[in-house]
Amino acid sequence: MTDSTSTDAVYRVLARKYRPMTFADMIGQEAMVRTLTNAMKSGRLAHAFILAGVRGVGKTTTARIIARALNCVGPDGTGEPTIAPCGQCEPCRTIAADRNVDVMEMDAASRTGVDDIREIIDGVRYAPVAARYKVYIIDEVHMLSKNAFNALLKTLEEPPPHTKFIFATTEIRKVPVTVLSRCQRFDLRRIDADVLAGYFADIAKQESVEIEPDALALISRAADGSARDGLSLLDQAIAQDAAAGGGPITGHQVRDMLGLADRTAVIDVFEALMKGDAPRALDQLGDMYRDGAEPMVVLQDLLDFTHFLTRTKLVPGVASQSATAEAERVRGASLAASLRMPVLSRAWQMLLKGVGEVQGAPSPQSALEMVLIRLMHTSGLPTPGEVIAKLEAGEYPGTEVSTPGSAAASPPSRGPSTAAAGAAVRNSGRQPGETERSGAAVATAPAVPDPVAERAPAPEAADVVPVPADFRGLVGLFEERGDPRLHSDLCLNAHLVRYEPGRLEFRPRP
Repeated sequence: MTDSTSTDAVYRVLARKYRPMTFADMIGQEAMVRTLTNAMKSGRLAHAFILAGVRGVGKTTTARIIARALNCVGPDGTGEPTIAPCGQCEPCRTIAADRNVDVMEMDAASRTGVDDIREIIDGVRYAPVAARYKVYIIDEVHMLSKNAFNALLKTLEEPPPHTKFIFATTEIRKVPVTVLSRCQRFDLRRIDADVLAGYFADIAKQESVEIEPDALALISRAADGSARDGLSLLDQAIAQDAAAGGGPITGHQVRDMLGLADRTAVIDVFEALMKGDAPRALDQLGDMYRDGAEPMVVLQDLLDFTHFLTRTKLVPGVASQSATAEAERVRGASLAASLRMPVLSRAWQMLLKGVGEVQGAPSPQSALEMVLIRLMHTSGLPTPGEVIAKLEAGEYPGTEVSTPGSAAASPPSRGPSTAAAGAAVRNSGRQPGETERSGAAVATAPAVPDPVAERAPAPEAADVVPVPADFRGLVGLFEERGDPRLHSDLCLNAHLVRYEPGRLEFRPRP
């Protein structure tokens, strides 16, 4: 696995030291390896390849392995292109050492112009000197200018038989379609976290370094599918552990190195929020802040945990995966079972909206606290579907559900009495009338009088009170009619959203 051809005595970082030298050493790219293996066995080799994928998944490494595979002649010098380069012949050794004159690597990020491509066009006419094929590796090919791409097209479509092109890019959509249509495309996928954890464990063993499984899981998750990023983090963790006096690398050390919040503390905060325990949630959040956890990182961890709970609820086997931390495996499964899917979806939306608020706030910690307080107060609210079901079942007297085209949707023909208006405000001023979007409670007067009530004798004229034209008049009406509690609630505990005769929208305070 290691590159034994280098004689450099200076310390090499793990990402270079353990760079794969054959396809057998690569991890997480089985589909690409299988396709190339079949192509080489059958002799159906394309003249141009394009490798796409995120940073650190092995695009440039794959290009160099392909160059060695195409030019390997075996230890006896009679070999053909092979999926397993011998590493002993002259082409294998010179290509691995980056000193083969027939394998040229160009960085398109720094050489973007048509003049740079003209050098390639002029060079492809000449036969290789020390290898079977001339191989041109162009990294970050999407950075080439439009004129450079146009200059390359004709040569790329009909290159000499002794020339191969290998392109690598992280932005496949920026590569012109005319170039893509002339190449055999391979998409290198992100490497799974559990695969990365096993890979890093093997490297740590070769380096005689002890590392806890929790630390490996944190590094694998932070690598985000990139082997190179993960090896850089592992290198950093080893250096930090050596500076601290040695011993096994722990999850706590890696968490401090990455600036992450303690996963157990994140679960504690989320659990307190779902239970409506504000003091516990805010105290725990304050402790995390004092320990150095960034508010944005805490918010991202809460988002990750919400996503984990949602997946666990849908696919219970997620919690038992090897890459899952112990705290998530034990407590996450029970939390996922106790929370309903609408509650998790609402928590995700509110936390996602809070990302922008925390990023733009003068005090990110204060903004994070407000986001969590808002999430806590909505955690116990019923979903819109539950509200509608209860209204249709008649669980909220004095309220009606109006649907388009129904009789109840027509405007009221007469103003309701004070008692009816008071009942509507009392019955709708709590959670059932609250909308998920605005948090406003809606109180409406009955739209159509009951037919039985219409047949009853008409009330005295003195008992019929017209609906006030504005909110101030409504508040005064309850004061005049001797309902001091409702008058006080409207004055002190209701934030007006919108008022029109027969309809009152407000946000109730806690």
